[in-house]
Amino acid sequence: MRKALWTALVATSVLTIGTNAPIDEWEALASSFICSARAADTSQMKDTEWTKVDEILGRKPTVTDDVRRYGFPRSDLSVTLDGIAIKSALALGGWVAFKPAHGSTMIMGDLVLLESEINPVMTKMIANGIDITAVHNHLLRATPATFYMHVAGHGDPMKLATAVRDALAESKTPLTVAAQTSPAPAVDLDTAKLDEIIGSKGQSTGGVYQFNVPRKDPVNEGGVALTPPGPMGVAIGINFQPTGGGKAAITGDFVLTGEEVNPVVRALKAHGIDVTALHSHMLDENPRLYFMHFWANADTIALAKGLRAALDRTASGKM
Repeated sequence: MRKALWTALVATSVLTIGTNAPIDEWEALASSFICSARAADTSQMKDTEWTKVDEILGRKPTVTDDVRRYGFPRSDLSVTLDGIAIKSALALGGWVAFKPAHGSTMIMGDLVLLESEINPVMTKMIANGIDITAVHNHLLRATPATFYMHVAGHGDPMKLATAVRDALAESKTPLTVAAQTSPAPAVDLDTAKLDEIIGSKGQSTGGVYQFNVPRKDPVNEGGVALTPPGPMGVAIGINFQPTGGGKAAITGDFVLTGEEVNPVVRALKAHGIDVTALHSHMLDENPRLYFMHFWANADTIALAKGLRAALDRTASGKM
């Protein structure tokens, strides 16, 4: 394989830059060619190999383009905030996404943990080569308090999956998926009106109406384009959970560049929406991004208009 790869590289290089090109041009082309060839090899994992990853993680992924996203909802927790029982899909949906990168696989994730679980999970993660990129809150006043650990890694997908599973075993995160015995609860909201206001098509998940609004500018992490943005966690997430009487609880996060942060803060506060957290999720993304979490429970349409006003202060597009 190496010999064939080098032969192809030499032939391509001669045709591309000629025999008298400087050494640095040869090196640059060689690096680009080899990375592309390796990515082509390793991104074509057999279904049986991905089945092993599924088995290790104890669940099937949602597959979008070349990203496989595995959900780890904290269905074991009963979390309330301002008297509202928080559904997993509203704010308790941990996840890990796998994407081909640099000739192997990269993972990114956001795991939901109790305070007592943070350090045991972190210790196991770093022992198995997974990086911790952020630990923080998303909500305020929730009982019990929940925290969110962002992780990243690169390597063999089965080893990465094993590292994630072993770390989550240090928490009470369900590692098997219970069979669904009843249909998902209906979302008692005017979803067509919400789609119109937000300017995007939402979807119902676990009794919650969810939006993922991508930014117009591309986002890269470690030289890898984080596409599609929703499954990779770099789309603006907005969730509505009906609370009765035309009201909804809303939460999620805005994905922002530095200059967008305070215009969005002002827009949210002007519409009665609390900002509950502002922080990073990654370490070396480009452009540098900040994630702003929010909360409110009020008239659904009024809140949607407030969120739309905040979206208008960002480089995001209508789908």
